[in-house]
Amino acid sequence: MMRKKPLVGVTVNRALSLMAVGFCMIGSDTLWAAEKKKYSKPPVAPFSSQMQDALLGSDKYEKPVWNLHDILKLPKWLSMSLEQRTRYETLDGAYKANGKGGDQQIPLQTDLWLQANLGAFRLGAEFLDARALAADSGSGLNNTHADQADFIQGYAAWADQNVLYSGIGAELTAGRQTLNLGSRRLIARNAMRNTINSFTGIKLRLLDYDNWQFNGFVTLPVIRYPTAAADLVNETHQWDEEDSHTLFSGGFLELYNLGWNINSEVYLYHLTEGDSASNPTRNRRYFTPGIRFYLKPATAEFDFELETIGQFGTVRATTAAKDGKDLQHQAWQQHADVGYTFDMPWSPRLGLQYDYASGDEDPNDGKDQRFDTLYGARRFEYGPTGIYGAFARSNINSPGYRIGINPRSDLQAFLSHRVFWLASSKDSWTSANLQDKTGHSGDFVGHQLELSTRWDVNSSLNLETGWAHLFKGEFAKNAPSAPNSQDVDYFYVQSMLRF
Repeated sequence: MMRKKPLVGVTVNRALSLMAVGFCMIGSDTLWAAEKKKYSKPPVAPFSSQMQDALLGSDKYEKPVWNLHDILKLPKWLSMSLEQRTRYETLDGAYKANGKGGDQQIPLQTDLWLQANLGAFRLGAEFLDARALAADSGSGLNNTHADQADFIQGYAAWADQNVLYSGIGAELTAGRQTLNLGSRRLIARNAMRNTINSFTGIKLRLLDYDNWQFNGFVTLPVIRYPTAAADLVNETHQWDEEDSHTLFSGGFLELYNLGWNINSEVYLYHLTEGDSASNPTRNRRYFTPGIRFYLKPATAEFDFELETIGQFGTVRATTAAKDGKDLQHQAWQQHADVGYTFDMPWSPRLGLQYDYASGDEDPNDGKDQRFDTLYGARRFEYGPTGIYGAFARSNINSPGYRIGINPRSDLQAFLSHRVFWLASSKDSWTSANLQDKTGHSGDFVGHQLELSTRWDVNSSLNLETGWAHLFKGEFAKNAPSAPNSQDVDYFYVQSMLRF
């Protein structure tokens, strides 16, 4: 990447100063008073289409104080929202193969959602315009950064909260839709990333309100077009399309309160890919089973999460047509964390974390052991994405800790420190596209320190800022095609408006 001058002169020192100001504001009398009722906080991302729940109701999330429905005096059967997120992000240093200097972008998201509520039936559409201003040919732009003016949802749905008086609720959704299941490690509606995964197909949801919930789906993943960096830089528009050669399906069962308030999830996903002229693939044919146990955080209580994921099937080594040999794929991922929330001012929580995602032990043995995170998200565990995104859930061995505080109901912050090794020294650091097949560059990637704060001015306006620093280890410095040994700094500040 070519080095660019910051648009607003943000440096690391300025970033730290701005974050210090944010912490100083904690005690300010100018902050908005806390809401009387405690609500779950939606992510700093377009999320209005997810706030209503036909089986549970929408009381989990607070209604935006500025909202188009009330302003325009729309009828009760029509839901409408407009959301806009603006972020400035700057990167100083490089970690990717052959990278040079730093980069910056201004990612913009503008999202419009409409839904007609017709008794038990719903018709809805969501339109997203995601752009990456200030990007150029040296920015490594791809379709995770930009997807101009396209529909990420267009669906028809039916729901009944008490099917045949059985006490079980049912919901059927057909059409283009987003998916957000469980821990979000394998299927997620992206939050920090500027573009959002969507799928076209059918999803069935069954809910026994006090005991269990099941989601089953059969879908075609939607490909975001254009895919070429030059077209994205030039803001060339092309409609997204379903990948008719790929099928993604699965079943996901949640079990509530197994004992001592512990919840569980068990699931199985199936992905089968095929090539098309415009979209060559690695012909992944995976079965991905998993199980998760967790206990939610509570004041003066311990909490924990344990998730084990397996993966097996076949895959090609590359997308090249000449490489038609299928490799046997066997991989796995393990997540574990334990935390404690202290009963004291600011409700601090200390959490210890560990993640392992397998890598390919021998690139020449005709097998593939690198874990594939499918359509999952990673920001909530491995640091900011955007133009940074240094780590993914593949070929990593990473312990860490996180300290979170909530000085007020409208203000929260956390400090995170993680250490990263490669699970296999001969496999790739996937996010950086760096690999030493001899293993001579070692397996230590480095330390990542992250600091983030969020202020919910009200239910329509969220502000967030964050900083991450990567202290490079021996592999990040010495692997073939590695950039210089300079550490990496990333800073962002963003606002989210909901109407």
